[in-house]
Amino acid sequence: MRSLSEIDTTSKRASKAAGYSWGISEEVGKNVRMLEMFGLPGIKNLNDFFKKKKEYKFENLNLISLDNKAIKFHFCPIIAGTSFLDQIKSLENSTEIKFEKIGYPLLFLPFVSRASEIVGKRLFLKLDDIEFLLNFNNNIYSNFIKNNIIEVANFVSIKFLNNADSFLEKEWNELYKLSEDTFVEETDSLKKSGAGAGLTDND
Repeated sequence: MRSLSEIDTTSKRASKAAGYSWGISEEVGKNVRMLEMFGLPGIKNLNDFFKKKKEYKFENLNLISLDNKAIKFHFCPIIAGTSFLDQIKSLENSTEIKFEKIGYPLLFLPFVSRASEIVGKRLFLKLDDIEFLLNFNNNIYSNFIKNNIIEVANFVSIKFLNNADSFLEKEWNELYKLSEDTFVEETDSLKKSGAGAGLTDND
């Protein structure tokens, strides 16, 4: 089994050989490492993308808007992802951002996951009928269970979710009340034995 370090390094070098700058290639290495760590087929999709990249043209998306439509070709997932991550602070107050025709969208996904951490919000990514909930770049929930290649997503959307507790205030109050049973009332004895309560002045 290949280590995550090997996956990162090889993906980075392959990206440079495929024509990307070292800076972008380093991002790709991190991203594929992350996909594989979460059990998603990063290497498989990256390898196939680079083979297809020689045959087909992919359109670069450098400026992200609320509604992004490819003019002639599918969007390159790496350039679109880099642009999205670079511009996320100006997009974080959006409700939803849409894309049409992103090639190899699983390679776009890690950029969105990392953006979730930057803005401190959960992001809901939909690739046609495949759904991903990205939680601050810590974990991913999805209905995607196949270890296969996704060559294109015709309709892609990213929704910014408002942060909210998963529990009711009543449930919190009940649990907090139970936790109070661990509180110890401070006594003169505890004050004397507590940290910083020595009777000898060493200064």
